[in-house]
Amino acid sequence: MKVNHVRQNVFPIVAALIWGTSFVAQSVSADYVEAFTFNTARSLVAFLFLAVLCVIFRKLRKTNNGAVKEAIAGSRRDLVLGGICCGVALTVASNLQQKGLETTTSGKAGFITALYIVIVPIAGLFLKKKAPRAIWISVILAVFGLYCLCITEDLSITIGDFYVLLCSFCYAVHILTIDHFTQKVDGVHLSCMQFLVCAILSSVGMFVAENPSWGAIFTCIGPILYVGIFSSGVAYTLQILAQKDSNPTIVSLLLSLESVFATLSGALILGDKMSGKEYFGCVLMLLAVILAQLPEKEKKK
Repeated sequence: MKVNHVRQNVFPIVAALIWGTSFVAQSVSADYVEAFTFNTARSLVAFLFLAVLCVIFRKLRKTNNGAVKEAIAGSRRDLVLGGICCGVALTVASNLQQKGLETTTSGKAGFITALYIVIVPIAGLFLKKKAPRAIWISVILAVFGLYCLCITEDLSITIGDFYVLLCSFCYAVHILTIDHFTQKVDGVHLSCMQFLVCAILSSVGMFVAENPSWGAIFTCIGPILYVGIFSSGVAYTLQILAQKDSNPTIVSLLLSLESVFATLSGALILGDKMSGKEYFGCVLMLLAVILAQLPEKEKKK
C-alpha cells in the first residue's frame, strides 16, 4: 500500500517539478527552432531514451516463466493502440500550446492549459468516474490559485488563447486515455510508444510547414536533450506510472503544481520577484492538493 501511495502521489509531483523547471530550456529552444521541429526533436530524444530503458528492464526481468511471456505478448495490441491514442493526443496538445504561445503570454497560456483539472472530472462523469465532493472543492481552489499565479495582466482573449484552450482539452483527453490503457500495459513501454508516435506526427508537420535546419537544432542541442530526456522521457513516464490504479482527477491536480514550481523556480533561479497575489496563489494550490489527499469519510448506513 505504501509503495502505491508513493507512486500515485510522489511521481506526479516530481513530474510537475520537472515540467515547471524546464520552461527556461523550452524558451531557449524557441529562439532557434519552430514548434514542429522542437517537438520532433524532443520526442525523438525521449523515444530513444525510453527504448534503451525498455531494453535494460527486459534484460533485468526474469522471462523464464511462460506465463510472463504470454502476458507480455497478449498486451502488444493494447500497447500499440494505447501508444497511438496517447501519442496523437499529446502531439496535438503540445503543438497547439506552442502555436498559442506565438500570440499570447506564457502566464495566460499556463493558466488556460491547466484548466484540464476542471475538464478531467467533468469528462469523468460521462465515463462513470465520479469524484467526491472534496475533490470538486479542490478543483475550484486550484483554479483560483492558478489564476492568481498566472494572470498578471488585463484579461483579454486572443486567437492564441483559443489554441491553448483546445490544447487543454487535448491534455484532458491524454490523461483519461492514459487512465484507460495504463491498466492493461507496462507504463514505460506505453510512454516509449507514445513518443514514437509524437516524433512521427510532428516530423510530418515539420517537413510540411517549416524549414528545419540541422545547424539550428545543434545550436540548442543542450536544452533539447534536457527537455527530451527529463521533461518528456522521465516526467511523462512518471505521469503514466502514477495514474495506474489512481483517480485521474487527483493526479491532474498534482500535475497542475507545475505552475507553482515554474513560478518558484523563476524566483529562485532567475531572481524574479513574486507578488503577494502569486504567494496567495501558491497557498491556494497547496491547500487544494492537501484537501484532495484527505481520506473520504465513510457514509453512515
